[in-house]
Amino acid sequence: RSTAPAISAAAIRCLEHDEDAILLVLSSDHVITDLNAFHACVESAVELAAEGYLLAFGVTPDRPETGYGYIKQGEACGETGWHVARFVEKPDRATAEAYLAEGGYHWNSGMFVFRAQDYLNEIKKFHPKVEMAARAAMEEGERDLDFFRLDEAAFACAPAISVDYAVMEKTDRAAMVPLATQWSDVGSWANLWSLGDADDDGNVVEGRAIVLDAHGNYIRSEKPLVAVLGVDDLVIVATDDTILVIPKDRAQEVKDLVSALDSAGYKETISHTRVYRPWGHYQNLEGGSGYLVKRIGVNPGAKLSLQYHHHRAEHWVVVAGTARVTNDDETFDLGPNQSTYIPKGASHRLENPGAETLHLIEVQSGDHISEDDIVRLEDTYGRS
Repeated sequence: RSTAPAISAAAIRCLEHDEDAILLVLSSDHVITDLNAFHACVESAVELAAEGYLLAFGVTPDRPETGYGYIKQGEACGETGWHVARFVEKPDRATAEAYLAEGGYHWNSGMFVFRAQDYLNEIKKFHPKVEMAARAAMEEGERDLDFFRLDEAAFACAPAISVDYAVMEKTDRAAMVPLATQWSDVGSWANLWSLGDADDDGNVVEGRAIVLDAHGNYIRSEKPLVAVLGVDDLVIVATDDTILVIPKDRAQEVKDLVSALDSAGYKETISHTRVYRPWGHYQNLEGGSGYLVKRIGVNPGAKLSLQYHHHRAEHWVVVAGTARVTNDDETFDLGPNQSTYIPKGASHRLENPGAETLHLIEVQSGDHISEDDIVRLEDTYGRS
């Protein structure tokens, strides 16, 4: 639902613990090279936020960038800040060059500091439906282990709008603190290339790859060996289940590929090969008609639910650690290179009684292989 509803929910949550709570809102992906400068900027912003201002972090530009919005600084605000004269949309090249020449313009980093109550007051003033939906999502949400899950239906009622449009461009309390350091929002694969350690031919290589007579490429492999010959300025990314190849100057168009994959029904856009659970994780290695091979990792002291399956049997082989197995009326331990068979319909459980992560290979076989085929009889984590 974009940033305004998410920040609203966070503000409501923080006020439950501290009526004077101040929020530091950060992007999920960014690079800041000078942490001391960033910390000083945060301290200045917190001081102004305590006076009722809503602060944006404006990055001092070092080039005419067209990929960011800009903030035009106004009159001084305190010793280190500036009132915001206006927010500016992403400019064209000529306009960005004019901003850089004129001075007083900063990149809008999308990072903010404000008191939670001040933010909620403003969002209720300009977009009350956002605050109402966020509050309902909090009230109807529930705790899940270390997480708090917003109520999905209630949160879906929130208008999808960014904090910039919803509040910062409308409030008369907007101010800015300048951040004078190298910064990137890491908004595309091309950004990762520019931030990477390039070889003499300008290639940034992460993972297993061999590159010949190629220049200016970003190459990343999480598993497969990637061989590259005679190509320039590409982004090549290989994961367990997908390979991406695009021109580097079209990296922002990845979203169009994702939309096309969604429309075609490819599950890779919504599920990763590695899936995390409260007890650890599993990774699908290979699957086909009537079978699935998984690598399972169980955290020390954790255990899966006591369960059975209607349609599949399972074979477990321990790779590392100790597995405590419940198979109907039997409970026993297995070590590395030992295995067991779980028949279809058998009540079973897997535990890790050791101090190290348990790793095992699971082979499922049956006429219906699905995560839906789990009947839980008992679960430590409250799942049904």
